Amino acid sequence: MSTPHVVVVMGVAGTGKTTIGPLLAAELGVPYAEGDDFHPPANIAKMSAGTPLDDDDRWPWLDAIGAWAHERAGLGGVVSSSALKRVYRDRLREEAPDAVFLHLTGDRALIEERMADRKGHFMPTALLDSQFATLQPLRADEAGVSVDVSGTPEEITRRAVAALRRLDS
Repeated sequence: MSTPHVVVVMGVAGTGKTTIGPLLAAELGVPYAEGDDFHPPANIAKMSAGTPLDDDDRWPWLDAIGAWAHERAGLGGVVSSSALKRVYRDRLREEAPDAVFLHLTGDRALIEERMADRKGHFMPTALLDSQFATLQPLRADEAGVSVDVSGTPEEITRRAVAALRRLDS
């Protein structure tokens, strides 16, 4: 990419944001921030108990991610955030207007299988339906690209870099 954007890696739980984000950051030569680390403990407890977050839970989390993205403006960075609704992405763009979104998309069965295989994560597979129900894919007027999550992490990252470069040109 010719300009140092902040890339927000978004998508439902299990799409690989935590796997692809660091790979993408390394490829772009910028720092990575794990979006889950911005959640207050109450959010983690709620999700661990199988209860979906509501918007009131999400605002402070999105504001913290937005503040990080704002600090990285002009420097570049990659941060993960489900950013499932347009209003959430708008909230992030309020803090970081030049942020671009990388929407990791995929077949529900593949995502559920990957979620079932991961160890030590607080998000239970039971919340996947609520994630898909909440998801509002990127719209044409939003700066971003969608990349399918089939294949290896390295293949997904290569597709992501290529898509972001096309977006940037």
